[in-house]
Formats: sequence, structure tokens, C-alpha cells
Amino acid sequence: MLDDLLAVAREEAEAGKAEGGVPIGAALFDRDGKLLGRGHNRRVQDGDPSQHAETAAFRAAGRRPHYRDTIMVTTLSPCWYCSGLVRQFGIPHVVIGESRTFTGGHDWLAEHGVRIDLLDDPACIALMTEFIQREPALWFEDIGEPT
Repeated sequence: MLDDLLAVAREEAEAGKAEGGVPIGAALFDRDGKLLGRGHNRRVQDGDPSQHAETAAFRAAGRRPHYRDTIMVTTLSPCWYCSGLVRQFGIPHVVIGESRTFTGGHDWLAEHGVRIDLLDDPACIALMTEFIQREPALWFEDIGEPT
């Protein structure tokens, strides 16, 4: 089931790549696997530094009374900003495509009781490795590190 959920996030990452943006995708599901919202990093396309994949998926899901029954699926380990979103809204489970190219806040989330499934997906690794090699300045801008 987790691979099927990740496939949706990978589709979003590919859409971001096709648009010339940072190829990170995410999707929010309920615990039964029903898709609630999906999105991809749109920092470049929208000129909005807060438009990360996880925030796009979260916004697309719309308002809910709580998020205790949801799963955030992302192609890349969530940055501190997106990890904060998971904690703020009590999302109990995060599925991560890969963390080889970037290790964000998933260990911190796990320390605070969030279930983490790190899939080490070869397609996600290849997508980010290629992007970082091709666009290092944009990558460092995205993660908030100087080049």
C-alpha cells in the first residue's frame, strides 16, 4: 500500500520537474488510503518561498476538524518548515520516498511520536540527484542554505 501512496507523490514531483520547478511531490491521505490532497513544490513557478510540496498537498486537502487519521506522503524527507506543519496539525504518519539527498526533520518527528516509513525509493533518489546536479543554486535556495 505504501508504494501506491508514494506513486501519487512521485507523479507530483514529475509534474514539478516538467514545470521547471523543484521536483518534490506530496500527497495527504486518510488512514484508509483515500486521497485528500496532492501537490508539488511550486516555489519557482509561483515565486512563493512557502509553497513546498507538503504545504501544497495540505492546502489542497482543505479544512478538516483534525488530522489524527491522516498520512502525509512525500518524495523527500520533509524540511523543518514542513516537519513543523506535520507537528502543528498532529499528522501521525509520514511516508518518505528518500532521505539520501536531504535529511530534514524526520528523526525529530519520530522523536515526537510520528510514525515514519522511509522507503528509500530509487526513482525518488534519482529524481533529486539529477536535479541537485543540474540546479545546485536553486536547490540550496530551496533548502535555505547559502551556495
